[in-house]
Amino acid sequence: MTNSATPAPAKGLEGIIAASTRLSDVQGDVGKLIYCGYDIDELAGKVSYEEVVYLLHHGHLPNRKELNDLKEHLAAWRELPAGVVKIIKALPKDTPPMNAIRTAISALGCFDTTSEDSSMDSQRRKALRLVAQIPTVTAFFHRHRSGKSIVEPDSKLGEAANFLYMIDGERPSEEKEKTLDLCYVLHADHGMNASTFSARVTIATLSDMYSAITSAIGTLKGPLHGGANEGVIKMLLEIGSLDKVDAYVEECLEQKKKIMGIGHRVYKTLDPRAPHLKRMAQILSAKLGEPKWIQMSDRIAEIMLARKHLHANVDFYSATVYYSLGVPIDLFTPIFAISRTSGWTAHVLEQLMDNRLIRPQSLYTGPVGLKVVPVDQR
Repeated sequence: MTNSATPAPAKGLEGIIAASTRLSDVQGDVGKLIYCGYDIDELAGKVSYEEVVYLLHHGHLPNRKELNDLKEHLAAWRELPAGVVKIIKALPKDTPPMNAIRTAISALGCFDTTSEDSSMDSQRRKALRLVAQIPTVTAFFHRHRSGKSIVEPDSKLGEAANFLYMIDGERPSEEKEKTLDLCYVLHADHGMNASTFSARVTIATLSDMYSAITSAIGTLKGPLHGGANEGVIKMLLEIGSLDKVDAYVEECLEQKKKIMGIGHRVYKTLDPRAPHLKRMAQILSAKLGEPKWIQMSDRIAEIMLARKHLHANVDFYSATVYYSLGVPIDLFTPIFAISRTSGWTAHVLEQLMDNRLIRPQSLYTGPVGLKVVPVDQR
């Protein structure tokens, strides 16, 4: 029996502080997200994803030289070892992309002769290489499964533009590049979320960078974490048109079914990232002649706010943005992973700077005092 004097643990570790960090602050009660002192509203639309990578890894925004040096390093480290490319091509074409990415990132550690080098300089290089290589892994697998030739990275393009180029085989428009870059900025880090916690737990054992990021990818894959944006667009496609929204939502509420993209574990008010993506979704929808997706989304958000006092979260509008960009639905979560690798690696580096094994306790609630009965008498 449980010791009655022992308080029951918070389910899902809700409200438990697991670490101190200088990287990001999620203020759920007031709907704020801070990266290293900068409100997300201050960063979005004003800085590039590469600047955010530098900010998370170094604690301050880069000057021109620092930014140029970072871009050069990222461009130079995009190439994959031939052995990893061979593994990607050997995967079944119907492999879920997140499984393929998880496998390839783990394999990268096998081809890196410095994977076990624990010096901080080496860890920082590995962190940036992973930021540079995960888009290549994602694009290579997508081209392979589509039966298309692999498009090598273009060192002249920035991170967002290069990924779209490797996916589509053609250079993206400036608008498409800016849109994806904004998505990268908004998804780069988000406090002690489940995947970040996984990465920190893994590296806290003094495992390696590749193992930590593989753990994070495996965690992000779940529909209660990174997979929610795929669920949103599938929901919109299932509804089909604006005039069917009300009935769909009503049925979900009656059956107590979850509306994907609505509500958030931490934010008790509006997710501060959502308005930025909503504006982008409105612009893209208007230009692509498919306004119904954003119209449907707005109606769902309106009903859920009125009926349940729940706000739309970042996944709710990012789904429409990605779909409008022509990104395949099952690449929505991989794009999340590409962006969040900047935050994951920054957290790994921060954990290593003042490491202590993360080893919480559990509260035993099972029986006690049982006696073994001989097998023939059971």
